[in-house]
Amino acid sequence: MAENTTLAASVRAGTGKGAARAARRENLVPGVIYGGGEEPVAITVKFNELFKMLKAGGFMATLLTLVVDGKEQRAICRGIQRDVVKDLPRHVDFLRLSGKSRINLQIPVTFLNEEDSVGLKAGGTLVIVRNEVELKVTANNIPDHLEVDLGEVEMGDTIHMSDITLPEGTRPMITDRDFVIASIAAPRGAEEEVEDEDETAADKVEVVGEEEAEGGEE
Repeated sequence: MAENTTLAASVRAGTGKGAARAARRENLVPGVIYGGGEEPVAITVKFNELFKMLKAGGFMATLLTLVVDGKEQRAICRGIQRDVVKDLPRHVDFLRLSGKSRINLQIPVTFLNEEDSVGLKAGGTLVIVRNEVELKVTANNIPDHLEVDLGEVEMGDTIHMSDITLPEGTRPMITDRDFVIASIAAPRGAEEEVEDEDETAADKVEVVGEEEAEGGEE
């Protein structure tokens, strides 16, 4: 289960532009939390805390525990209004989640047993195509990461999405193809040796063919 990021919030007494401007003067960001079968609630969050999370990246796909005046609510950000000049947050919308809510989240990929990998021991290089995968998940069953076991992966092998076991009720957002997660590539020198051998073999075939042709003319 994915760990939540906690963000404190307070119920906002007033609504409208005047109340929003007053909140900003107090170094707060006005917002609203809605959904989950409950009424929308006008809230504020501390500017510094929100700004820090935004700078860390991936905020729109982060599962949150929003603590509104002491009451914990699971939520995810569904919109941020920013100042057109300073690009600072001016308003934030949160979607309240129930246990059955289905949402899209970016889930990181973890690679296991690199030290025991057959392909890496043979001199191969791990080429990571995706460090994370966007999944459609159920709010009460969100994995904190996806696991790829490299122990038996050999040089030249490719790991696809279908090779990863997903929790029940979870699916990738990309459904039109079995996309690549990673591969173990052969060293560049080894590839060049194979190419040289192929070229040498091709040259020999061409030479033999010319000799046979000349012999046939005699």
